[in-house]
Amino acid sequence: MIVEFEAELWIWDARRDESWTFVSVPVEDSAEIRDLTADQPRGFGSVRVRATIGASTWRTSIFPDSKRGAYVLPVKRAIRTAQKLAAGDTTTVILELVDL
Repeated sequence: MIVEFEAELWIWDARRDESWTFVSVPVEDSAEIRDLTADQPRGFGSVRVRATIGASTWRTSIFPDSKRGAYVLPVKRAIRTAQKLAAGDTTTVILELVDL
């Protein structure tokens, strides 16, 4: 499964001093991902993905966020720097589930 969407980068409130930055996967796409991966339980409900933003592609995991009702993708500093992104910017994200 491949999902493409636009999302705003945001900083996790509980770790603002460490600038943990994420994008939220749309709720509809998150529901479909949950359905497809329900039989593959992983730590913290994570799902392994290949993520692409701009010219940067990396392997990571998305995590469920009950507050938002969606999965969230951590966007590490190296990716934000390479793509010249900061919290509050909107970017196109491509996610490919790797365990299906």
